[in-house]
Amino acid sequence: MAGLLSTHYPPALSILKHFRNNSALSVLTSTQRNYSSKNGAGDGYLHKSVVPTMHYQKSLPRLPVPKLEDSIRRYLAAQRPLLNDEHYRNTEKIANGFKNGIGKELHEELVALDKKNKHTSYISAPWFDMYLSARESIVLNFNPFMSFNPDPRPEYNDQLVRATNMVCSAVRFMKTLRSGLLEPEVFHLNPAKSDTDYFKKLIRWVPPSISWFGAYMVNAYPLDMSQYFRLFNSTRIPKHKRDELLTEDKGRHLLVIKRGNLYVFDALDRDGNLIKPAEVQAHLKYILEDPTECPLFPLGVLTSENRDIWAGLREKLLDNGNGEALHLVDTALFCVCLDEEVMRDHIHISHNMLHGDGCNRWYDKSFSIILAKDGQAAINFEHSWGDGVAVLRFQNEVFKDSIEKALVGPDTQPALVDSSSTVRLLEFKLNEELKAGITKAKENFNASVSTLTIAAMEFKRGGKEQLKKKKLSPDAIAQLAFQMGFLRQYGQTVATYESCSTAAFKHGRTETIRPASIHTKRCASAFVQQPGQHSVEKLQGLLSECSKYHGQLTKEAAMGQGFDRHLFAMRYLANSKGMPLPSLYQDPAYAAINHNILSTSTLTSPAVSLGGFAPVVPDGFGVGYGVHDDWIGCNVSSYPARNVHEFLDCVRKSLLDIFLVLDGKPIH
Repeated sequence: MAGLLSTHYPPALSILKHFRNNSALSVLTSTQRNYSSKNGAGDGYLHKSVVPTMHYQKSLPRLPVPKLEDSIRRYLAAQRPLLNDEHYRNTEKIANGFKNGIGKELHEELVALDKKNKHTSYISAPWFDMYLSARESIVLNFNPFMSFNPDPRPEYNDQLVRATNMVCSAVRFMKTLRSGLLEPEVFHLNPAKSDTDYFKKLIRWVPPSISWFGAYMVNAYPLDMSQYFRLFNSTRIPKHKRDELLTEDKGRHLLVIKRGNLYVFDALDRDGNLIKPAEVQAHLKYILEDPTECPLFPLGVLTSENRDIWAGLREKLLDNGNGEALHLVDTALFCVCLDEEVMRDHIHISHNMLHGDGCNRWYDKSFSIILAKDGQAAINFEHSWGDGVAVLRFQNEVFKDSIEKALVGPDTQPALVDSSSTVRLLEFKLNEELKAGITKAKENFNASVSTLTIAAMEFKRGGKEQLKKKKLSPDAIAQLAFQMGFLRQYGQTVATYESCSTAAFKHGRTETIRPASIHTKRCASAFVQQPGQHSVEKLQGLLSECSKYHGQLTKEAAMGQGFDRHLFAMRYLANSKGMPLPSLYQDPAYAAINHNILSTSTLTSPAVSLGGFAPVVPDGFGVGYGVHDDWIGCNVSSYPARNVHEFLDCVRKSLLDIFLVLDGKPIH
């Protein structure tokens, strides 16, 4: 599930053919986009939007429940490249039996349930439940990371300066959001009409109950922002069998972790405004200079434990008189992790920001800003509350604001305040059982992360511009290269997951794009297993077929017309009714297609240098990638069952072959 960092953005409802760039992060992160309607820099706001933040929320369209026959057809199409003829015929028979039998009943019940719950989407509750009921550690299994690009001014990458500016920008984002002044998230198909002051002044007077339709009239598509409130003062609380999400927006304090020690100080004054930036700087400086050594039993590592074990230990912490300290951790605005290491390279950054040492983190917080000794920064976020859309918007805004309107610089003197009376080092009362639990959690953490390998590749031979000139989808070609790479390495086609946001709909979450298709299998086979047997024109035709089909899958997923969430929701419904599991879900082919050996997610943003996550299965790859104007980058993780270095060599060779063919040259 770590691959749910949704980075395909939903296209428009009725004119998807105009949506030219499937890597829709460009929507969210275009450097040309101007969120600000009015400059709010001087009064604690990022900007002051003319249109209220949640203006469109009430009138967002509802996520459709696909037709059952469509879902079964799409499911079988996704199964075809993974199964031999005999297994496929069996799966086809089971799927059609489901469609005409128990599946029909479950589908009708799901539709009826959906009609009763018009305030939300049919996937929202089951999806929260899926995350919160998972008992595995959230480290590696769920929490992803996205690292910030460095500040273009080297002297501003000092750990203290950058931490101060990022904290201040994050608080300004929070204040802008909570005041309803944050620009609503909107996908503009025709920004010359819809992303203008004139239109914004007009649409703000349209009642929220119909405002979406007003935006639709000018080809603008507002997106769901229901997850944003979970960004701040939020955490995941471990409970037996199913965790809970806590959001308590009264907290004015920040949680800062250094050397495994937990500190808090108020970053907001009594009126809810940011304290003076020089005071934030003074408090962070005090923490950085605090000589307190790492505790023998660092509490943060418990958040990396199995959720039931952590739930039991948390109860013991509460019984032992640690309720107030835990409440301060849980209700803090957000978490800042100040690390003492200097980052050596991208691989070191990936390991540090994805999991770190287990002690200097509180993985349950909705998000943490991590700052290394050299000012390298990243966000690591807990995944149950949201799908990355809100986090990425936050990251883009913090990056932009902390650079363009930095509130402290390398020459700024910290305020002359008594931080020793303002900053509180949290102390925890631990008995022998709790100490043993922390020791065991640390052992489990070390054993787990020691098996993870991360490798990166930059392919400089071509990128988005060249592919678009050839009328090919950049994302489709990247996905095809992964299919080719895996075939070259292991000689087979396997279940592949690519996440797609359904934020065009009220309480939309994600849908799955299934990049492994009969088209990619045919094309990969021609390139990898039969080089020299096909003309350049034939190979170019196969590339074009893959691109068109992948584009169709992306559009269907963004419109809530995939099959994965629909089948998942019906299975969830059957479980909740205590029914015997329908045969579709007992078919080994269903288990296999949901055992996603290739879990992939794309990320390109002016704020983000790289993103990553662990494989979602022990024998899988976690593939973070970005297709840039003239190069393609991959950041890939694996466990010992797979060789990630060899995989990237195979992907590089595949990309080289693809670009040779696009240049009209034969491959060998």
